[in-house]
Amino acid sequence: MKVFTKICIGASVVLGGFAGNLLSHPQEAWAQQYPERTVEVVTHADAGGGTDVTTRMMMLRGRRELRTDMVVVNRPGKGGAAALAYMMSQAADGHTLLTFTSGHAAAIALGLSDVGVGDLRAIARGTDDPQILMARCGAFEDGAALIAAQQAGSLTYGVTQLRGVDELTAKLFAQRSDSHMPQLLVYSGGATLAQAVVDGAVQVAVLNYGEAGGQLEGGSLCPLIVLAEDRMSQLPNTPTGQELGVELALSTVRGFAVHRDTPDDVVAQLEEALLTAMRHPLYQGYLTSVGLDEKSVAGAEIWGEQIKAMVSQMQQSFGELK
Repeated sequence: MKVFTKICIGASVVLGGFAGNLLSHPQEAWAQQYPERTVEVVTHADAGGGTDVTTRMMMLRGRRELRTDMVVVNRPGKGGAAALAYMMSQAADGHTLLTFTSGHAAAIALGLSDVGVGDLRAIARGTDDPQILMARCGAFEDGAALIAAQQAGSLTYGVTQLRGVDELTAKLFAQRSDSHMPQLLVYSGGATLAQAVVDGAVQVAVLNYGEAGGQLEGGSLCPLIVLAEDRMSQLPNTPTGQELGVELALSTVRGFAVHRDTPDDVVAQLEEALLTAMRHPLYQGYLTSVGLDEKSVAGAEIWGEQIKAMVSQMQQSFGELK
């Protein structure tokens, strides 16, 4: 709220001038009022998975930067299309954000959603998290043994969604390693999938480091292959797919977006707030704990271009599998 230090005798002059300013600068006036209430952050994932955790870690400092409460709204279903639809159904006023992931890019690429890239405005990126193939410790000696086993016969793979980056990971890995296509079992989130592998319900899991941190640290789940160009700092002894002759690098990317009609000044305010929140030592510590670094965080321009590139790559990759 503004504090006026001068008292004007002509109240009509003050009110008239204020009203005129609202009319001549509507977006600026709106931004000065923003936020007016709790900000919702919509995800397509269940609690405990990488997307949910990333969202909540951003919100820890995001609340302080925006000076309002922030809450997670879970809208699972249709590979992310349900979350997209919910976000687009809300007012374009900056009070509803979407945690946009590779899964949403796949939903758009496959035409599962009526929402297109042009319907969104990027705010900031939060993680760029490599896909990792994991198995119960002792099931395979190493990554090379996993490839050999899959070349001999089909394996069961656990994923958190079909028609998304997890399915692409499993199938492109099989294709590019000249292996049998896997049988896919779908789980509601990364935490549930990690436990399913430990319990022996599936042989291989497509996960990110942060989704299986507890099992990795406890020694019940072992990372076998990192699908990135370089080894992860948290997993220095785990080879990349390229080291084993499989040319494949895929990651789960997570960031934030809003409705395309959100006022420019509100978008700018959100970008500044979220970047400040994610550059804080608290969020940076979270990145370090899941094997990532400060390069995961990026602003609207870089993130917006990456969203477009992801959708295009997804269309090409799914076409490759047909």
